[in-house]
Amino acid sequence: MSFDTSIMSQVNGSVPAQKSQTAGKGNINTDPTQLSDQFLTLLVAQMKNQDPLNPTDNSEFTSQIAQINTVSGINDLNDTLNSITGQINTTQQLQASALVDKGVLVNGNQVVVGEDGKTVTPFGIDLASDADNVKVTISDPATGEVVDQYDLTRDGPMQAGVQSFYWDGKDSAGNEAGKGNYSVAIEATNNGEEVKASPLRYALVNGVAKDADGSAMLDLGPMLGKASLSDIKQIL
Repeated sequence: MSFDTSIMSQVNGSVPAQKSQTAGKGNINTDPTQLSDQFLTLLVAQMKNQDPLNPTDNSEFTSQIAQINTVSGINDLNDTLNSITGQINTTQQLQASALVDKGVLVNGNQVVVGEDGKTVTPFGIDLASDADNVKVTISDPATGEVVDQYDLTRDGPMQAGVQSFYWDGKDSAGNEAGKGNYSVAIEATNNGEEVKASPLRYALVNGVAKDADGSAMLDLGPMLGKASLSDIKQIL
């Protein structure tokens, strides 16, 4: 937006003086109402003080009005986007509340054997591509000792994506491994080529919380903390 310097000096006692004071504090006025008022003040001053022999072209006035309308429009757009973001966050919280008391799979490499030695939490695998050989190794995280090892593709190749499985809670000799936490490791290949395979662990959704930005977060308990909806790989 361009104005004659002579006009700016003539209205220096009002709007520009205010702008120079705020500029000294490092603040920029972005209120669309005040910007519009300041623009109109300068525009009227320009019209009053223009040279009668060389008046400002109408197209320049039109351009200046278009510029202030653009600024006002951007502020309105920002308000609309903020409103939409708030609505999206509310919708996410409603969706997340439907997962309370449900089991989910998230990134992790543990299975838990319960007090009875028979109840075992499920685990999952996230395969980057198809695999014709997928081997699971269950081990004691404290000692690193292998407890059980078996092939998930003995009945055929496994397709890419997320799939869930259960370990029977027994060691390679068929004996109960006993209660506790065990580590899960996955090795996958296809035609001899390594395939990226990420282990997934079970979690129970205890509740829904709100993040600092207003988005929904799932409470997965003291061990796993909070997770976003995008962290959920599968709902069981």
